[in-house]
Amino acid sequence: MSETKTLLRIAALALMWGSSFFWIKLGLEALSPVQLVLARVALGAVVLIALCRLFGDRLPADRRTWGHLAVAAFFHNALPFLLFAIGETTVDSGITGVLNSTTPLWVLVVAPMLGVPSRMTPVRVAGLIVGLAGILLIFAPWQASGLLSWGALACLAAAASYGFAFVYEGRYLSGAGVSPYALSGGQMLLATGFLLLALPVGGLGPIHLGPVPVIAVLVLGIGSTGIAFVLNYQLLASEGAVAASVVGYLLPVVSVLLGAVFLHERLDLRVIAGMLVVLGGVALTRLRKREQGTFATARPDGSETERKSLASATE
Repeated sequence: MSETKTLLRIAALALMWGSSFFWIKLGLEALSPVQLVLARVALGAVVLIALCRLFGDRLPADRRTWGHLAVAAFFHNALPFLLFAIGETTVDSGITGVLNSTTPLWVLVVAPMLGVPSRMTPVRVAGLIVGLAGILLIFAPWQASGLLSWGALACLAAAASYGFAFVYEGRYLSGAGVSPYALSGGQMLLATGFLLLALPVGGLGPIHLGPVPVIAVLVLGIGSTGIAFVLNYQLLASEGAVAASVVGYLLPVVSVLLGAVFLHERLDLRVIAGMLVVLGGVALTRLRKREQGTFATARPDGSETERKSLASATE
């Protein structure tokens, strides 16, 4: 029964996070990127803060933690969510999901810049090179019909932002003595504030809501941004980081299939090959000996990274 619950949680997380790019595409039919992301983080904040109340947790009280949460909220939620939404105005949802899967590669690049040892073994260097080769294969800048565009670069920048956020959170927020629900709720609350500040720039346009965009926003905010956090923490608590990491490899598969089946997005062999190469590179960067004292954190759309709880060394 326990194994069945684990498989169900993995499947639910893969579906929620992998489908987020599908729901973003549908939401953009009625909302601007700023409006869509504001609704997403606000709904996610409501769910997570409600969970804090339900479990008797309190939001952080000290200014230092809130300062670190502000940085995390910007680079982990507000900025990448917005970049992905902007990117999807010109990029297929399936391709966006594939580009999102490059996050672990960016973690390896960013970690040394923040003074966090990333243990760049020859295998991990090879994985980084293979992953970058997969990105080039997807973009195909040498072809006139390649996918390289400002929207695609925005998606890639969003994945890089996630990479920075993971390393930063591992260094400054891990072991903060605050429950994960409280940290996530406070972080999403601050992200909502950032998006409110962005409203005058790109959020005052007309809104043409219909049933499909409304459903998309509700699923994206409540499910992919709120409830998914709960499932993720339950999976980490019951099965550990290894089981949680499986979800990350399923996300691009889910996003590509949903885009192809329901949005009629075109797929060619080059993009599929590029996706497989990227995932192969990510898999190489994840090879390591199991060590005690590690834990895993995951973001709302599924990329997961393990970190040392005391030394804050991103693995």
